[in-house]
Amino acid sequence: GAPGGSLLAGSKELVARCVRHRRMLGGAMRQSGILSAAGLYALDHNLERLRDDHANARAIATTLAASKRVILDLATVQTNIVVFHLTPEAPDGPAVVARTKERSVLVYAFGPRTVRLVTHLDVSAAQCATAAGILRSVVDG
Repeated sequence: GAPGGSLLAGSKELVARCVRHRRMLGGAMRQSGILSAAGLYALDHNLERLRDDHANARAIATTLAASKRVILDLATVQTNIVVFHLTPEAPDGPAVVARTKERSVLVYAFGPRTVRLVTHLDVSAAQCATAAGILRSVVDG
């Protein structure tokens, strides 16, 4: 929905204050209206659908949390983003990224032993279940 990674919604006064602070900190981006339009479209058309993305992320997280090679507190999974840590017995983050990519599952390594994944409206519950199985098999070796 928001391809820039975030969206600010609020009163005109709040947004004006935030824009001023952003500029003071050096953050000015060209063509941000295009990204904003995508975020507004998401708010108008996909807000209800976001619940599905959250449920899909939760399902993947539940599968991963069952592995002894994954450190993941399910209480931290409240959106469509899952961040998990790998124990020393598991492959490292870059290896997980490479092995899952070979099987068409894209994740991102934040560091040597931390991996992030995001569900979105173009990924179905069935695809997320498949991805969870692939991730689990890669992590468990």
